[in-house]
Amino acid sequence: MRRLKARTCLNSLVITILILTGPKAGAQVEADFLKAGVNDGMKLMEAYIEPFANAFGAGFNSAWYNTAKPHKLGGFDVTLSVSAGFVPSDALEFDLAAMDFENLRLVDPMANTMAPTVAGANENGPALQFLQTLPSSPGTEIEMINFESPRGIDWTIVPAPMLQVGIGLPFASEIKLRYIPTTPVDEGSVRLLGGGLMKSISEHIKAFTLLPLNISVFGGYNSLRGEVPISVEPDTDINYVSYSMADFADQSFIVDVSAWTISLIASIDIPVVSGYLGVGYGKTMTNMNIEGNIPLPVLDPDISVNSPVYTDEGVVEEVEKISIENYSGLRFNVGGRLKLGVFTIHTDYTYASYNVLTVGLGVSFR
Repeated sequence: MRRLKARTCLNSLVITILILTGPKAGAQVEADFLKAGVNDGMKLMEAYIEPFANAFGAGFNSAWYNTAKPHKLGGFDVTLSVSAGFVPSDALEFDLAAMDFENLRLVDPMANTMAPTVAGANENGPALQFLQTLPSSPGTEIEMINFESPRGIDWTIVPAPMLQVGIGLPFASEIKLRYIPTTPVDEGSVRLLGGGLMKSISEHIKAFTLLPLNISVFGGYNSLRGEVPISVEPDTDINYVSYSMADFADQSFIVDVSAWTISLIASIDIPVVSGYLGVGYGKTMTNMNIEGNIPLPVLDPDISVNSPVYTDEGVVEEVEKISIENYSGLRFNVGGRLKLGVFTIHTDYTYASYNVLTVGLGVSFR
């Protein structure tokens, strides 16, 4: 029986890529669960990490503004914020029996078929196995892989830190920029690029110029890429002709998160204190992919009649990426800002399918 090391590797992978925290962020991760078949492995990964992808995406698409009043021409701010996305209770487990696996099946389909997602209970899920019929004996099945669905980490809050610059432009508008160049995180890396534009409406309506009420429209877009090396190597009975072990030494798990939002914002801005609220529409998308050769065990009666082996036939050179549409719909948020000289402190709460709490600090001029 081949039992995999998948119980903790998925947890590490999720934490490394999606929230970039944890004791070994970016370190190489074993991903032997892919040996159940790359397509099945990616389907399992998608269902398992989807709540974290959703919560991260919701937070990633937040913290764009803390007032509806754009900077004056040449004014600017630099703001560091952290948005925490909350995983709802209905996303703590998923049904393995409902999964459209190609090869995997439940060891005991009559038992409980619910498995924890990454945000769920810290306990193993049901056992899965991949059986293949022996070519030389149609009535005989050989177990290729056997493992338990990975346990959750019993944690429902996913942080998304963000560094942003806002610069005042002509015509009562403001550009907002987010940028992190490709930055090493231990053995992995992360890159961020984003931008948005705020345009005042109230500035052009004479009746509003005498009031502390500001109304603006805003649109923004983010793109983040995270990469972490993984390790999927053949075990025993290696019979490669066209491959060597070096061909399995450069494998990576890559996640791309993109998000856009449009909002109508209103704020009351008086000295020291501001209150703001916004209503808008947002969408985030997560794409996951694996680069590098993936060795899969196969049955070859010419080499072994009763156990899986590793041959050229089992090597997967290209993995089809999977996409998760994290959130698409209306967003409502309300918050407040305290401005002490050039320093600002703000907090807000966003109501959506995945709610988000944001807190931030900044410096602001004009």
